[in-house]
Amino acid sequence: MIDNHILAPIFVQLFTAIIQLMCWRKTLTQRYLSVGGSLIGLMVAFRLFNRVYEGGILTLNAANWDAPFGIVFVADLLSVTLVLLTSIACFAVSIFSSVGLSRQRMLYGYFPIFHFLIMGLHGAFLTGDIFNLYVYFEVIIISSFVLMTLGGRKAQLEGAVKYMAMNILASMFFLTGIGILYGITGSLNMADLSIRIQEVQNKALIGITSCFFIIGFGIKSAVFPLYYWLPSSYHTPPSAVAATFGGLLTKVGIYAMLRVFSLIFIPDDFTRILLMVIAVLTILTGAFGALIKTNIRRLFSYLIVCHIGFMIGGIAMFSKVALMGAVFYLIHDIMVKTNMFLIAGLIRQLRGTMDMNKLGGLYSEYPKISLIVAIVLFSLVGIPPLSGFWPKVFLFQEAFSQHQYFYIAALIIGSFVTLYVIAKMWSEVFWKNPPASEGMENLFAPMPPYKKILMVLPIGLMALATLYIGLNAEAIVKVTDIISTQLMDPSAYIDAVLGNKTD
Repeated sequence: MIDNHILAPIFVQLFTAIIQLMCWRKTLTQRYLSVGGSLIGLMVAFRLFNRVYEGGILTLNAANWDAPFGIVFVADLLSVTLVLLTSIACFAVSIFSSVGLSRQRMLYGYFPIFHFLIMGLHGAFLTGDIFNLYVYFEVIIISSFVLMTLGGRKAQLEGAVKYMAMNILASMFFLTGIGILYGITGSLNMADLSIRIQEVQNKALIGITSCFFIIGFGIKSAVFPLYYWLPSSYHTPPSAVAATFGGLLTKVGIYAMLRVFSLIFIPDDFTRILLMVIAVLTILTGAFGALIKTNIRRLFSYLIVCHIGFMIGGIAMFSKVALMGAVFYLIHDIMVKTNMFLIAGLIRQLRGTMDMNKLGGLYSEYPKISLIVAIVLFSLVGIPPLSGFWPKVFLFQEAFSQHQYFYIAALIIGSFVTLYVIAKMWSEVFWKNPPASEGMENLFAPMPPYKKILMVLPIGLMALATLYIGLNAEAIVKVTDIISTQLMDPSAYIDAVLGNKTD
């Protein structure tokens, strides 16, 4: 069904950013606009989610050019779920940014660039054209590079160079793959590609082309051995920026893999084995990297890498149950990882550092905040019945069914290492007494009450969202069941794009 409302999430972010550019020096106005625009975007995303959940897939042909000749936007349940989750994270980060960033950084254009980044994310999720997906990837990369260098500290610039170099390499592989794909099929519309790719006789060329996409999306997702840029860069920007990066940017690569490898390149035995090897090595390298880190944000960065491997393993098994596990984990991971970096920012405000060796005593001093943090940490670990537990049930179930014992071992190791490092962090940061030799710089205590509320509120809201996902798992399973069915059988997606031309 054709519906113009598909573009609403993109336009809300675009117009919010443009209006903020008109208020370049008025940082207070920008804060209000950011939170207001994010709230409107959240309501629009929720409405779009309901329309798709109740009415089915929606499409929009740009400039009224019929598919496959024009650019098409498609809102299926996977797309709108990720748009909704991105909007929730955007709203939380907007509130945190209003008090968690210095005015100097806001004057560099933080808020407009942040909303351009969210616009790029929404566009990537909603486009039905693979070249348009590349364009939105470039919007994301440019915006994120600006946000990463905001402030111009040496560590930020060093991290940004690594980030930009690897993402340009990823874009080169992605664009090369698109070029080959267009050359052998003559189309860029993903629904049309799903049909035309089956008519290509040279299967070896198709396999080589799929490898370009695996490398391109793999770099963006930070999989082994192309992950090292992430822990080298995500600890350098402000916490609000790191929360957006940690929760959302790597997940765009996972979304692209889900979309492309369910619609265009249906995984054969070689692709499944390759993805499974990548998944196992990604889990292990992320887990072992986290073991030796004492900086909270570096620790979280390696956990991002580790848990990306969980989702890649689900894609590698490529069955309905495995995809349910991968999508459920994707939903859980966006909420939890965004919140973890916000928590890291709050800890920095409370103690002036994120080095666990120099921290301690937060539970005795701030018990209520500590309990909110505990909910998020338990969810990250996967304590039943919280959100991190349920997707692992599906992943373990399908791994045993397919006799993927190396993946099972990696899942167990990754889960136990996550438990160990999070327990260690809780002990070091919250339970132990702070070192007597360390002078604590508490930036939180002198804040006016409204600023304290605005700093803790987004963490509480994200914790509630995480609790909802875990305690209302039945509803999430229904959503993931529909999504996995659509991924395994994309005929409904193809019919919506190429079939029903009229409302």
